[in-house]
Formats: sequence, C-alpha cells, structure tokens
Amino acid sequence: MARMNKGTFFVLLASMFASMLGMNIISPLLPVYAVTMGASSLEIGLVQAAFSISGIITLLFIGGLSDRFGRKCFLVGGLTVLTLSSIGLMFANSPAHLILLRFAQGLGASAHLVVSQAYMGDGIPAGSEGKWMGYFNAVLFAGMGAGPLVGGVLTDLLGTRSAFIVLALMTLIGLAGTLAFLKERQRKVAAREHASFAAPLKSSIMRGVLSYRMTIGLGTASLMAFVPLFAGLRLGLSASLIGLMLGARIPVSLCQSYTGRLADTSHRRSMVIWGGMVAAAAVSLIPLTGGFWTLMIAYLWVTVGQALGIPAANAYVVHEGRTYGMGVSVTLFMMAMYVGNGIGPVLLGAIADRLGLESVFYIAAICVAAGVYAFARMCRETGNSV
Repeated sequence: MARMNKGTFFVLLASMFASMLGMNIISPLLPVYAVTMGASSLEIGLVQAAFSISGIITLLFIGGLSDRFGRKCFLVGGLTVLTLSSIGLMFANSPAHLILLRFAQGLGASAHLVVSQAYMGDGIPAGSEGKWMGYFNAVLFAGMGAGPLVGGVLTDLLGTRSAFIVLALMTLIGLAGTLAFLKERQRKVAAREHASFAAPLKSSIMRGVLSYRMTIGLGTASLMAFVPLFAGLRLGLSASLIGLMLGARIPVSLCQSYTGRLADTSHRRSMVIWGGMVAAAAVSLIPLTGGFWTLMIAYLWVTVGQALGIPAANAYVVHEGRTYGMGVSVTLFMMAMYVGNGIGPVLLGAIADRLGLESVFYIAAICVAAGVYAFARMCRETGNSV
C-alpha cells in the first residue's frame, strides 16, 4: 500500500501555498484595474475566463503526460510560465493585454495545480483520501484567501504595481522550492494510467462529481470576477476592505483539514449535497447585502459550503483514479472546474451588461443548485467506499 511521505507533502503544499497566495494577490484589484482601462463587464468576464480557457487547453494533455513522464518536470514548467506571465502583468496597459496575460497564467497554473494533485494522489493510502485531500484543499484555499487580503492592503498603501511585483515574487518562490526540494518519485506506471479521458466517464460517480465541480466553478467565477465590482461600485468599499472580506475565508478554508477526515468516516454524498446547497443559497444572498459585514457573512457561507463539499468530491476522484487512472481522473475533475470558471465569467458578464450586476449572483446560484441536483441523481447512495 502506498504511504504518504510527509516531507514531500510539506514541500508540495508550501510551493502550492506560495503560488496560490501570489496568484490571488491581484484578485481584489484586477476587475477594478480593468475598469480603469475602459473594460466593459463582458471584457472583465473575458479577463477572468481567459485564465480558465487556457487551463482547459493545458488539461487536455498534461495529466496523461505526467502519468507517462513524471510529475516534477511539469510542475517546474507550469511554475515557470506562471512566473513569467505574472511579471508581464506589470506592463499591461489595455484590457487586451490583461486577457492575453491571464491566458498565459492559466497555462502555467493549470499545469501546476493538476499535476500537484496527481502527485498527491500517487502517495495517498487507500481509505484516507479525504484526509490528505482535505489538507491539500485547506492550504490551497488558505493561499487563495490570504492573497486578496495582502493584495488589497498593498494596493491601498503602495499602488497596484506593488501587488504585481509581489505576485511575481511569490510564484518565483514556489518555483525555487519545487526545484530545490521536490524529488521525482520513481514509480512503475500501471497500464490503466494510460487510459483515455473516456475511461473515468464510465463511472456514474465521476459523472456526478464532474457536474458538481463544474457548477461550483461557475459559482466561484461569479465571486472572483464580480464580488469585487459589487463591493467597490455598489457598496463603495476600498481595496483593503475588499481584500479583508475575501481573506476572511482563511479560517473556514482551513477547516477542510477536518472536513476531509470527515469524508473518510461519514457519508461523502451528503457532504457534497449539503455543501452545494449552502453555497448556492449564500451566492443568491450576495446582491441583497448592504454593507461590508453583511457581504462578508454571505461570502463566508459560500466558503462554508465549499469547505464541506469539495474535499468529499476530491476523495471520490482519488478513489476512482485508482481504477481509471489517477492523472486522467484528476485532470477531468480540474477540467470541470475550469469549464465552469471559463464559461461563467463570459456568460455572467454578458448578463450583467444586459440585466445589471446583481443578476449575476442569482443566475450563478441557480447553476450551482442544478449541479448539486445532477450529482445527487448520478451518485445514489454510494457511501464512502463507493
């Protein structure tokens, strides 16, 4: 049975935290920054969607290649592209530049994120999928939460350029840590790991989990692209307050280390369903908020739903990956997220231009609820061991 090497696990998570912290430093300012360049709501959606669209392109081949040729080279390559494109953001002067650079960032980030999860999946012992993926998601979302807080404060104190500089430095730290400390695992690749993307789709469990992840991704896109706009334009909040609100998710995100373990001992199906329902309800409440505190509470409840459901969904994917190929299974899971993140901002941006900013959150909530329903239909009474 595979054993999780805790030293390798720490290095992997440290590099992931550094890159996610850096990537999300620009979250509270990028939509507003695009507006200063004259971007429409649709163009703001394209800035967000470009990251996910390029990620989908990468995901089409990266998981299978890492199964065949090893994980480390793809981790290093992804972080290198991410660092260079982050430096390029400092010199952007139009919405088109932002779209192109976010496209490049998506190439690097998707390679790093999916191969990191596949690397994790290689070493997770059977029966503790939720535990280790819970730790992974806790650190991942902590970086995503801390980034906006740091970025908002930096922007208010030192200007937008300072946030881009720190973004580049943090991704460079992740690259250096991966090069210096992460070793390529010598492993015999099973024939099943060369399976096509069609293989995992034979599983109704995978189809249900993918439906859930795609719509949760769409809901997340509505938060990342349009909550900063809603907070800044409708509520008049500063970049620091927006960053503080987005950073408040850190304590809740860290709870995924607990909900992950819970997914190994309790009913994973119920965790995904209840988590998705909570997230959908909270997203629908965002346009009804009238100030910093009410907006933050609604935002935190979205995070509570994600913290409950995503580790359980991850545990399903790792379990199915042992049968259908870890690389392709994790890749499909990530691709579902990127499809949601890619379609969401463009669709919601077009809706915002026609129906108003508030309509974005109602549509996103309906989509998340539909994904939860699809999951519940496809994953009937599977229990933990599926």
